[in-house]
Amino acid sequence: MAQPDEPHPPVVPSCPLPSKTCDVVSTERPRSCCGMALAGLRTAKYHLPEWHRRNAGVCYEAYTAGEQAERGRAEAKHLVKHAAASAQRAQGYSKATLGQRLQDLHFWRVELQKEIMELDAETNLLAAQKLRLERALDATEVPYSVVVDNLECRERRQPPDLVIDEVEKQLMKEADLIRDIRDLLKRTIIQATTQIRSNRIQKENCELDWSDKVETYNIDDKCVGYCTDSTDVQSHPSSVKFEENASTPKSWAQFSHDNISRAEQEKLASVQLRSLINNIIHDASEDLRMQRAAVSDAFDSHCRELDEAKLRLENHLKQILKDIGDEEANIENLKKAIRDKEAFLKVAHTRLYDRSFRPNVELCRDEPQFRLVNEVEGLTVFLEALKRKLMESEQNLKNLEETRMKLEKEIAVKANSIFIDRQKCMGYRLRYPVDLEVASYQQ
Repeated sequence: MAQPDEPHPPVVPSCPLPSKTCDVVSTERPRSCCGMALAGLRTAKYHLPEWHRRNAGVCYEAYTAGEQAERGRAEAKHLVKHAAASAQRAQGYSKATLGQRLQDLHFWRVELQKEIMELDAETNLLAAQKLRLERALDATEVPYSVVVDNLECRERRQPPDLVIDEVEKQLMKEADLIRDIRDLLKRTIIQATTQIRSNRIQKENCELDWSDKVETYNIDDKCVGYCTDSTDVQSHPSSVKFEENASTPKSWAQFSHDNISRAEQEKLASVQLRSLINNIIHDASEDLRMQRAAVSDAFDSHCRELDEAKLRLENHLKQILKDIGDEEANIENLKKAIRDKEAFLKVAHTRLYDRSFRPNVELCRDEPQFRLVNEVEGLTVFLEALKRKLMESEQNLKNLEETRMKLEKEIAVKANSIFIDRQKCMGYRLRYPVDLEVASYQQ
């Protein structure tokens, strides 16, 4: 800072003392041989007026020197007093300026420390949210393995039931949903890691600025305590200069302001990311819950359909078994009827055969002969009808047996499908996490 203008001490102009030239008095007396001998002594002496003038000059010089010395002492005293006052004022002004600087340093130090603490707390909160994302990502492994296991189990259904039904569609939809959620969680974890790194970098910048402020505060506070009675003050003439890389007060304040502003931006971005993470976990949990309910409903509906189909097949099988029993009894009756008719036919054949041995005119086409022939023809017709009916009944029995086998196979297929869907799939789905959002808080 430029010091206020101070009055300069008065300047006394210097005047040279008058020089004194000693003149030798010449004599006009006639020279003699004696005079010639004393000439050297007479030429080195002054006249009396010259002696007086000489004494007066010395006194004047002494008076002038004393007056000048007194004036110099007065000027020196005034200069000492003025210099002391000026130095005191300058030191006081410098001390006040340092005090103001300490206040500025304290303000920015407090602001930076506050920002560092808030940014550190926000970073910890974001790290906790990142941990929730990682736990949620781990929690999706079980649902995904459950879905994959369900799909693999349902691949073991036998061909009649190996269809792309609603359960299959819902399971595929659930698998796609879980894969999308896992990809989203992974991308969000990367985003959170990047934001945490940015927070820590900006926190480090603020800490460096804060540490510089603390060190500068201690230096300036030490400087404020210096006075003329301090024992640790020394002369440092080389320090009386401005460094080329020194900042200006404006750039100095702007530097800290920029650090705080960037920290606020990172903190705001972190807060928004935490909110986004909450929404992502909540929405993912809701989507999984709804899809899990849809799959469960599809399984329940399909199992009911399988139960109804199996029940219908079992009812048909019971009827087929009854029909098979009736048909077997019918076949036995037909066989018995055929045997009985064959016995009657044998009797008629035997009668005709024996009557064919009647002698001569006795071999007559009498009424018994006609009756026996009619009886044989009638029995033959009935036997052929019975045999045809027996063949039809045996074919019906064969068809009933094939139908029974088909029904039993279909029932076994349905039972296998019910076992896969109800016991394997739905039983394994009991391991499904209750809630993804709750799982993100669990250790």
